Amino acid sequence: MTAQPEAENGTLLHTLLRAFFTILGAMAIPGVVMLIQVLYEYLRGADLFANLPAWAPLVIYMTCGCGSALVFYYLSNSLAAAVEAGLKRMKKTLDDTPSISLLSGGIGLIIGLIVAALFSVVIGLIPIVWVSVPLTIIFYIIFGYLGTSIGLDRRRDVSAFMANMLLVRSQDDERHPKAPPKILDASAVIDGRIFDVARVGCLDGEIVVPGFVLRELQRLADADDPLRRSRGRRGLDLLEDMRRDGSVPVTISSQEYEGVRDVDVMVVKLARDLDGEIVTTDYSLNKVASVQDIPVYNVNDLANALKPILHAGEQISVMIVRNGREEGQGVGYLDDGTMIIVEGAQDRLRETLPVVVTSVLQTSAGRLIFGRTDSGA
Repeated sequence: MTAQPEAENGTLLHTLLRAFFTILGAMAIPGVVMLIQVLYEYLRGADLFANLPAWAPLVIYMTCGCGSALVFYYLSNSLAAAVEAGLKRMKKTLDDTPSISLLSGGIGLIIGLIVAALFSVVIGLIPIVWVSVPLTIIFYIIFGYLGTSIGLDRRRDVSAFMANMLLVRSQDDERHPKAPPKILDASAVIDGRIFDVARVGCLDGEIVVPGFVLRELQRLADADDPLRRSRGRRGLDLLEDMRRDGSVPVTISSQEYEGVRDVDVMVVKLARDLDGEIVTTDYSLNKVASVQDIPVYNVNDLANALKPILHAGEQISVMIVRNGREEGQGVGYLDDGTMIIVEGAQDRLRETLPVVVTSVLQTSAGRLIFGRTDSGA
């Protein structure tokens, strides 16, 4: 039966309360003696300790302080237990009080104290301290009570206001849902087209460049192979241009994955953690992310979607730039870079020929057009 009180008496709060009451007791009796001395001097016009030696007041104050400290230390255990019991009852009352009542009452209390503070500025102009201080305290009590009471009486209005605010915010979120972040891999950065795509508004949401992708670009930029070095530097230059432009929000993610060395795996993990979408031109990464139900933006697919649509039977003009792999074939390119293989155009280099489209092959890696020279040419 005694274990529980001992456990309670050993709590930090109980110890702090006992220390507080002991210190308060050490100041209480000396404070009363000091008050008596001031009143005696005010009423009689003489010092209460005038007939005593100079060291006597100090001894009296110290004796009173030590004595009252011992008394309050003896009583502090009971006083701390009473305060703890009161705090527990207060906590239980607050736990049983609805949250909206606490919110509305708290708002009313804050408003009441602000009004009381304004009045206290005027009351502070009264030169008599024993009049201004009690009046200030009374005003704080009155307006604090009034504010709390009015706030509790208006809790239904506060609840309705909060509900309307949440409803408006919810409707706004439904009308303007936040776009998921777009995670770039190294291939998308090196490709370079992502900047223009994002700048014209075809790619919404924040663009995230993982730190491990940035390190991969730095490794490429420091490579011995000229081609790899050129690709890495081009990617770093693109990121610098995007950050300077400011029209496209770019964030460098510091998220790391210990024990994972494959950059593509880390990109997939980051997209899953951020609930984002991957932007890439890497066919393999595209397939891996799709299998794991992670949305992917393939820059090649987007570029192909923006190219003019050609159908079998249409006639176009193409300059033949080289011979094809098969006999009789010539190869040319459209203005957007799409390759077209033309039957019957072998050895007609640098000639612009009318070509009839026979078929179009569309893949994630690009678009390939087949045609033949116009028989009427």
